[in-house]
Amino acid sequence: MDTAHIEGLIAMLTVLGILVLMVLPSVIGIVHDRRIDRQIREAERGRREPEVLGPTGHSERVHRYLTTTVTHHS
Repeated sequence: MDTAHIEGLIAMLTVLGILVLMVLPSVIGIVHDRRIDRQIREAERGRREPEVLGPTGHSERVHRYLTTTVTHHS
């Protein structure tokens, strides 16, 4: 590679770096907004679900995850 190629490569990388610096804040903002919107939707959905009181008198809200107990068998 001669000097012209190296200068062209440096110029191209500089332009790409500036483009990333200009676009990155927008992408971060979009991701942040989507996360907040998802949290709002989940909160609204949770508010709409009726609370069911269990035998202990505490709320038994249905969760989307499963818990298991793992024991060691000899």
